[in-house]
Order: sequence, then C-alpha cells, then structure tokens
Amino acid sequence: MKPFTYSRASDVAGAVNAAEREPGTRYLGGGTNLVDLMKTGAEHPAHLIDISRLPVNQIAEQGGGVRIGAMARNSDVAAHPLIRQKYPVLSQALLSGASPQVRNMATVGGNLLQRTRCYYFYDATYTECNKHVAGSGCAAIHGYNRMHGILGTSEQCIATHPSDMAVALTALDANVVIRSSKGERTVPIHLFFRLPGETPQIENDLKPGEMITAVDLPAPLGEGVNSHYLKVRDRNSFAFALVSVAAVLDITADNHIRAARISMGGVAHKPWRSDAAEQALRGREKSESAFREAAEMMVRGAHPYRYNGFKVELARRATVRALMTASGLA
Repeated sequence: MKPFTYSRASDVAGAVNAAEREPGTRYLGGGTNLVDLMKTGAEHPAHLIDISRLPVNQIAEQGGGVRIGAMARNSDVAAHPLIRQKYPVLSQALLSGASPQVRNMATVGGNLLQRTRCYYFYDATYTECNKHVAGSGCAAIHGYNRMHGILGTSEQCIATHPSDMAVALTALDANVVIRSSKGERTVPIHLFFRLPGETPQIENDLKPGEMITAVDLPAPLGEGVNSHYLKVRDRNSFAFALVSVAAVLDITADNHIRAARISMGGVAHKPWRSDAAEQALRGREKSESAFREAAEMMVRGAHPYRYNGFKVELARRATVRALMTASGLA
C-alpha cells in the first residue's frame, strides 16, 4: 500500500471543496472495496477524506418515492420497512450480496462505486489492463474470462460491474444525487454508469471531487406491481453473480402486463436493460412464452468469449425464471 494522507469531513460542502482542491483524493465511507484495492495496489489515492460521519444516511419518503442517503448501510436499507414494502426487489438484491458483516459496513454510495472484480484488474501485477494503463490491452479477452461480460463489451475491456444493488436500482429507474462545489445535480442511474468503449477507466458520470449524497427512488409503478431478484452464482453466499436479473412487472387484474422493467447483472460493464424486451411485454398477457420472447431480446447482440459462452443461455433462462416468479406463475 502506498502512503496517503487522511482527513475527516465535518460537512458535505467541506468535503467536496477539499476533494476538488487536492488531486488524487478519494472518499472513504465503509471502505469495504476501496481499502481492499489499496492493499493490492489497484487503487492508490494520495488523500482519503473520511465521510462516514456525515449526516447523509436517512431513508425517508419523498414526493411519492423514497430518498436513500448515500451513507445508509446496505443492511439498514434492506431491512427498512419502506424498502421492504414498496421496493422488495431492492431488499432482495441487497440481501443477496456479500455477507451480513460486509453489509453492515458497506454504504449505498460505495456500493454504486465499487470496482469490477475482474481478476486482471484486481491484481495490479498484471501489465495488460486498460483500466490501470490506457493502451496496455485487456488480458481478459484472451485469458480466463468466465466471469466477464457478453454484452456492451469493447476491445478495450470486457469487465462486468459487480453490484447487486445497482441492478435492482436500474430496474426501479432510480436517480443518483451528486454534490459538488457548484451545487447539486441528479443523474438517472442508466446514464450514471458507462460502457467501456475506448475509455474503460471512466466507469461512471462522476467528475473529480464530486460526491454521491443520495439515491432517489420514484413512486412504484402501480398497485399491481410484482417483482423479483434472481442471482445465479457459484456458491450460495459471498459470491458475485454469473448472471442476475431484477424483474419488475405491473400487472392488471385480468393478468395483462401494463409495464415491465428488466435489468441484468453479471453480463456487462453496467446493469443491462433492453427497451425492446420491456416494450414487447407491454399489453401482453403474462405467460411463459411472452417471457421467453423478452429473454431472447435481452441477450440480442451478445458476444461471448472462450470461457463464458454459457452465460448467453444462462441469461435467457434466468430472465424467464425471474419474470415467472415476479408474475406469480412460478
């Protein structure tokens, strides 16, 4: 671990002003991902600003929806009555991640900003990683890539985003609230994360010094909403998703689908959604055949690599299963 300086923030304004003044600054919340990366040499900030005591951890109703403070702990969000009642898919996603001990420390903001678990990124001794050194290549493309992406990849990077929470938040059309010295701005979560393209080192829409202060959940789709989070992984706990699916369906009394939102994890550099798949379900009667059509659209354009070709069929089946469960047919 490289030497770094440390300070503790007493308010949000002071934190962002300090971060903007000092290049190489990172915010320290729960530290469950950042500290690990510092130990391996994959991250080497010059300065850490401890924001763990900032008063941005509330979970409260707002405008028909719910605002979740960025410092809210994952376990607290998963157990909160508002989340369990209005957004159960988010609670399910959070409870499927990590371990109880990690969830007790990990924060909402940090969960969104966690880095990929690509083996070649995590081990800083690998020289081929465009996230570390632009133009050095992507060792995963021709290496062991079982956990890597099949959608939205590029010649520069095939890593996947590891967050379960982000997959559920994407299906819920959440917004990320960001603070800088210039004020506050809000970014829809599907625009917050970026595909790798030519700049895989730029993973999200945050500018230097900016801080996530909250996540806003809009009002639920309607009274007939059903949802489910499905995570397929190698072991039953403390494992990242091979494929995950967050399914949210608004179903009428006569079993027709008013609206659908489907988000996949474990397959791309960001939570993956398909407008075509969601539109194809609108107005249809809930059925396995309709869900199979949507699942096929979710993997359209997939580009598997040597060791992860199984993910294409796994993503299809996981999507159908999640939709069947959400709709009450399974």
